[in-house]
Amino acid sequence: MGDQKESLRKITHTLAMKNEEISNFVCTLKQNLDNLEANSNRVQEDMESEFTSLHAVLDEMKESMVTRIKQEKASRTYELQSQLSACSKALESSEELLELANQTLCSSEADGFTQAAKDIKDSVTMAPAFRLSLKAKASDNMSHLMVDFSHERGMLQGLKFLPVPATPEIQVSECQVLDNTVSVVWTLPEPDSKIDHYILEHRRTNHEGPPRIREDYPWMVVEGIRELEHTLTGLRFDTRYLTFRVRACNKAVAGEFSEPVTLETHAFNFKLDSASAHQNLKVEDLSVEWDSCGGKIQDIRKEKNRTSSPMHSPARSALMSPKRAPTARPGRDRFTAESYTVLADTVIDAGQQYWEVRFDKESKAFAVGVALRNLGRFDQLGKSGASWCIHLNNWLQQSLTAKHNNKARTLDCPIPNSIGVYVNYDEGVERQFLSGDWPAGPQRGAERSEEEQQHQQLQRQPHLDPCTEHSWMTLQLCSTTVTTADDITPASAKAISWKSYVTAG
Repeated sequence: MGDQKESLRKITHTLAMKNEEISNFVCTLKQNLDNLEANSNRVQEDMESEFTSLHAVLDEMKESMVTRIKQEKASRTYELQSQLSACSKALESSEELLELANQTLCSSEADGFTQAAKDIKDSVTMAPAFRLSLKAKASDNMSHLMVDFSHERGMLQGLKFLPVPATPEIQVSECQVLDNTVSVVWTLPEPDSKIDHYILEHRRTNHEGPPRIREDYPWMVVEGIRELEHTLTGLRFDTRYLTFRVRACNKAVAGEFSEPVTLETHAFNFKLDSASAHQNLKVEDLSVEWDSCGGKIQDIRKEKNRTSSPMHSPARSALMSPKRAPTARPGRDRFTAESYTVLADTVIDAGQQYWEVRFDKESKAFAVGVALRNLGRFDQLGKSGASWCIHLNNWLQQSLTAKHNNKARTLDCPIPNSIGVYVNYDEGVERQFLSGDWPAGPQRGAERSEEEQQHQQLQRQPHLDPCTEHSWMTLQLCSTTVTTADDITPASAKAISWKSYVTAG
């Protein structure tokens, strides 16, 4: 009976997963239909706009060329009309002189003949007819303004849709996810010299497999990529997966997106638990600072939102490792007295985790490290056997100290930009790194050079018992006694923030 129920549960689970997959595919098809309608209308409008522009250009060219013909005609008409008018006047004058000469020849009077002949001769010499050019000033030939658009007509007849670049393919085996950095590599079916650039899109998700229509996070776009690979840096791995897709673009059009590829981030993300914080600390999700006005008002405000087990915190719900993830920290009383401490909201009870703390260089004093769950509400970090930390003192003289079980060791190194903490719970190992410059994490822990080993300064083994103990991520402001509110100002602690980096399993 029990085996049959288990078999039925598996079948039911498989069917439910398949139904969800089909539902997601149905939503995708509906979205594709809507996109098809919108895209078809868009490209048709674009094509009509292009033809309208082409017609406008042709009309403009026609108007310009017709105007040129009319101007040429008007100019030549004026020249020929002027020449015609001058010739007509010269001809009229010549005919008058010719008639006068004929009359003189026919006259029988001898006395006036000599003078009349002389006058006619002078008039003929000065006649306009002898000063005219009998060559036309303008030609009637207009062949130089003829057109032959057979070549252009052939070009118009050769109009066709733009060539679309081929769809790239992301090479999953060559992609890398490491230290809050993702390198994505893709290829083309065949080389294409006309490709101008690539567009890479990525989106955070907590679902493995093809992208879903209803995702919580939008696509982020990276444009202008010239190579067949791209590296995204400075990411924050606060979801289980990142989905990528890429497409090629030429000078005119973009191709289809590649098949989406989902890469696992191995994210270890947590936030600070304000319910555990000392009442003189102002705690937000990823930052903490000194609050000189802390006390009863703040305590009441925080107690309102206090829960006994923050299982549904955003940091916890975003992380479900395929092996075994850290679990939520059980509720506890807030720190008090001189323990100005705040815990993270996530318990480390398996695997390997790494995170970093960044801080304001003017911070007066703080400590960062890990603690066992039996850390007392009056305990300061490093002053009992339940915690390990690095303490920074910036009061009168800068110093860095490694502390555990009320023992301290001064670290001979400059003040770093950040402090990294690496915990391998299963092997009972804690390491603290005094710089964010070294790519930290379990993937490279066995390959560190001597220079890196010296730079890290501190490698402690707290011997955590994986069967009985849990370690908490902790941060403590000012582990020494504070006597006045002026000892730490908001500006000195304001930039202290937490950022998750690399984990495995």
